[in-house]
Amino acid sequence: MTTTSPRSTAEWASPFRHRAFTVIWIATVVSNIGTWMYNVASGWLMTSLDPNAFIVSMVQVANSLPMFLFAIPAGALADIVNQRRFLIVGESTIAVVTAAFAALVWFHLITPARLLLFSFAVSVASAMTAPAWQSVVAKLVPKPDLPSAVAANSVGINISRAIGPALGGAIVGAVSIAAPFWLDAFSNIGVIAALIWWRAPVRSATALPPEPFGSAIRTGLRYARYNPYLRTTLVRTVAFFLFGSAYWALLPVVARSQIVTGPALYGVLLGTIGASAVGGAFLLHRLKEKLGADSLVAAASLGTALATALFALAHHPATAITASAIAGVSWIAAVSSLNVSAQVALPEWVRGRGLAVYVTVMFGALTIGSAIWGQLAALAGLPAALLMAAMGAAIVIPLTWRWKLQTGENVDFSPSMQWPDPVTTYSIEEDRGPVLVTVEYRIDPKDRKAFLAAIGQNSSQRRRDGAYDWGIFEDPADEGFFVETSLTDSWLEHLRQHQRVTNSDRISEQAVRRFHIGDAPKITHLISALRDRS
Repeated sequence: MTTTSPRSTAEWASPFRHRAFTVIWIATVVSNIGTWMYNVASGWLMTSLDPNAFIVSMVQVANSLPMFLFAIPAGALADIVNQRRFLIVGESTIAVVTAAFAALVWFHLITPARLLLFSFAVSVASAMTAPAWQSVVAKLVPKPDLPSAVAANSVGINISRAIGPALGGAIVGAVSIAAPFWLDAFSNIGVIAALIWWRAPVRSATALPPEPFGSAIRTGLRYARYNPYLRTTLVRTVAFFLFGSAYWALLPVVARSQIVTGPALYGVLLGTIGASAVGGAFLLHRLKEKLGADSLVAAASLGTALATALFALAHHPATAITASAIAGVSWIAAVSSLNVSAQVALPEWVRGRGLAVYVTVMFGALTIGSAIWGQLAALAGLPAALLMAAMGAAIVIPLTWRWKLQTGENVDFSPSMQWPDPVTTYSIEEDRGPVLVTVEYRIDPKDRKAFLAAIGQNSSQRRRDGAYDWGIFEDPADEGFFVETSLTDSWLEHLRQHQRVTNSDRISEQAVRRFHIGDAPKITHLISALRDRS
């Protein structure tokens, strides 16, 4: 018999020592129960309106595509606006749109096209709030409790997944197809009230104005491009969700056409996935300590492959329920590990945008995968599509093994504030630029190879923090003399770059400067003398 150690239980429960986290967690669980009732009702409703496997899979596409399309702009907003107020507006919008959807179903005015349209609209609102929800977790708990808070949020989602689908399927059969949609609309009231009650901690004061929306998006994308820890997470994310999307997209067809049953069993299958994920969450800490994040995601991928294959062969409820149990524990192991890896790979100033990139990639893989497996099921048959997805989930494990997930143990993204503001003799307009920064090094020529290897790391670091170009130059007439250069768009962006330097960046710079002979390297800030850039 497997038991949870006291230490594992304490780790999992640590975020609940913080009142704000507990209140918002409970409210979101209730809201997510309504969301899962809505999901099971909409999926089952589509099988009634049009049982074609591709059309049914389009419900999953409509639910996941907005995350792919809008998460990055939403992430930029999450970093430059008041997140609490933004979430209140977003959750209120979701409640209104869902209520309108419920009214259409109630009056029998729904069609396949309208179902997909409203599913898309609700998901757009969810996509706009997703990065803010992701980044706000770090404000509800201190940093040591962040991994446990991420895991607890996954537990909350899966508690709702365990209750919502089964409850939704039962309500559809006992009351009406419209009832789950109405309940979903009202379930958001608790979240809105919790957000109104909560007071977020005040951000560290800065004299710099907020970033413009377009610039914030460009900066976020640039940061994601040059952050090796986040890129690794994104590779593993695509590998898992592209194939894991298959059973989510096709489960309504498995229940209705392959097992030939009603909405109650469909709800039970989804509920079993959720219940299994909740149970698996209590083992996550022990499994991560024993296996490590990378091996745990690999094991979760194998579990997902097995579950998908069982769904392909399921002609009896018992087989499908077994597959659901395996799928649930595999899902939370992968999602929690990938989410933590994304969270700890990002500093506070770009957390919303970085997590938006993660969410975009995750839901992009879900969207593309759902469309692919739905089309394959329509062309080759449901079992063939699911078996191909299972094979793919297993094959990508060795192909992606060299990309290692981040655990936060070897990085410190807290601001180092090691760069003092540049000294100027006159006032400089914020939009003036570009700005050229040069750093002069004098090294022993015999250290040239090691120096270049160390300073090469500065390229990604400078670009992550705001530079659009970087270079290292040497003087052929003066052996051992090197000049590092970086360019930023404007004086204001250069000042922001000073505030973005982290303690991990400082360690990298110290590794470079140990090669320098003499006092500290000479740093020069040069600004364009011509305002006309044409």
